[in-house]
Amino acid sequence: MRLTLLGTGDARQVPVYNCACAACDSARVYPQRRRGPCCALVECGGQRWLIDSGLSDLAERFAPGALNGILQTHYHADHAQGLLHLRWGMDMRLPVHGPADPEGLADLYKHPGILDFSAPFKAFERRQLGELSVTALPLVHSKPTFGYLLEGGGRRIAYLTDTVGLPQATEHLLRRMSLDLLLLDCSLPPQAETPRNHNDLTLALHSIERLRPAKALLTHIGHTLDAWLLEQPHSPLPDNVQLARDGMQL
Repeated sequence: MRLTLLGTGDARQVPVYNCACAACDSARVYPQRRRGPCCALVECGGQRWLIDSGLSDLAERFAPGALNGILQTHYHADHAQGLLHLRWGMDMRLPVHGPADPEGLADLYKHPGILDFSAPFKAFERRQLGELSVTALPLVHSKPTFGYLLEGGGRRIAYLTDTVGLPQATEHLLRRMSLDLLLLDCSLPPQAETPRNHNDLTLALHSIERLRPAKALLTHIGHTLDAWLLEQPHSPLPDNVQLARDGMQL
């Protein structure tokens, strides 16, 4: 199984429009420090599934037939806006598996085009997609949201974004797993109060400590976290924890 991180930023992305913080200024100079909409591509046994669709150029990135479908975590715009254009393709069907959300995004359900939303996941449902096994994991967010447990090729990866903390049942399931890799939402530097909708570094590290993955990557990163980390004389991250970067292959 191979996982490619196509984007690792939060809704604002990095650099943020008209922001002159250290992280945004650095990202304008060094392209490798830029962060696009949070999404990934998982490949296993000839199957290729996109995790989220916030990129605006999906039709250019993926030729017809290049994807088996999309694993949608939720329907906030920064994770689903690419579907608005992709749907107008012709003479094909593209499955979109995600949470059941009556609101969806804009008019996607009314005018789905080539997109097939007919088989939403249920909480903790496991599906076999060729050699790839996918389990939908409920998360804590302002819209119905799933993370995904990906199993295949002898590897076990948990992809968990967007969330603030973890529901008890999700944490309980993952604590029983031996995770090779955990990708976890971490949008903010340490906050004085419990954040809303997204982990800060304190919450993210707490979850990592409890889940005990072999390796963890922080994703859905905002510019304030990047800027805060640039100011630290020593890295506050444990040895098995790194920042995700756009273009990483795992």
